[in-house]
Amino acid sequence: MLRDILRGEDAQIDAVAQVIARTAPDIIVLQKLDYDHDLHALRALRDRLAEDGQHFDHIFARRPNSGMPTGLDMDGDGRRGNERDAQGYGAFSGQAGMAILSRYPVDTAAVQDFSALLWRDLPGALLPEHADGTPFPSPEAQDIQRLSYTAHWVVPIRLPSGPLHLLAFHATPPVFDGPEDANGRRNHDEIRFWQLYLDGAFGPAPQTRFVVIGDANLDPDHSDGAIRQLLDDPRLQDPRPAHDGPGPRHATVDWEQTGPRRVSYILPSADLEVAGAGIHWPPQETPAHDLAATANHHRLVWVDLALD
Repeated sequence: MLRDILRGEDAQIDAVAQVIARTAPDIIVLQKLDYDHDLHALRALRDRLAEDGQHFDHIFARRPNSGMPTGLDMDGDGRRGNERDAQGYGAFSGQAGMAILSRYPVDTAAVQDFSALLWRDLPGALLPEHADGTPFPSPEAQDIQRLSYTAHWVVPIRLPSGPLHLLAFHATPPVFDGPEDANGRRNHDEIRFWQLYLDGAFGPAPQTRFVVIGDANLDPDHSDGAIRQLLDDPRLQDPRPAHDGPGPRHATVDWEQTGPRRVSYILPSADLEVAGAGIHWPPQETPAHDLAATANHHRLVWVDLALD
């Protein structure tokens, strides 16, 4: 990724930069961004965005679980060392991570990173089992399996009116598994984590001025359980961002296998005033639509907050 950014010849990177320039966010959470220890790639992307007029003085990223090797068979196929045997799907450490770019300072000293939380340590964890009731894929695997597919972060942003906490995550797709439903159960618990966090299960949590933000990989109209419970939580509000593109107005992605789905969310706490919300999905047969499609099959979701 760093190579492609520095070369300046990648159509997708150019499209991403132009989409971000058109939407002009103050704070943006990026998904599927490769991580390196010194954030060279993220800094290069930040500099590329500046070429189109979007200046982010502050960046944040930590090592994701995606691509983190385990040395064990984590998917039960009898082999070790492939992408599905990492803590989160990935061929190399740091692949497809998460990052935040902000016009406002990030309070890095106050960041809470729950990415190392073991799945088994989540209260009420829905751990997968074999048909005979034994742990799937093995007791040894469950002893080290982390809950987060990518990461769970609580990141305070220092705004002039006071801190705003971003509760950022990227959950595993609830598919690509077998009858044990390992990915479906993990996705459920990754989403449910935020309600437990707000309940105080992992220490003090903000009661006001926070936003749950990320890719839940789950559509409330095509599933039940965790995502519906999160959307119905009275501590949160759902601005229901919409678009003027094809298909359902609240869809954030259009997968060839499933069709349009709403999987990406920005859910402000109930005390915050929402001034606007939308999905950057321009009408078909327009240059802006082609640009957004080149940037990614996921569309950028935005929410404007009126903060004192």
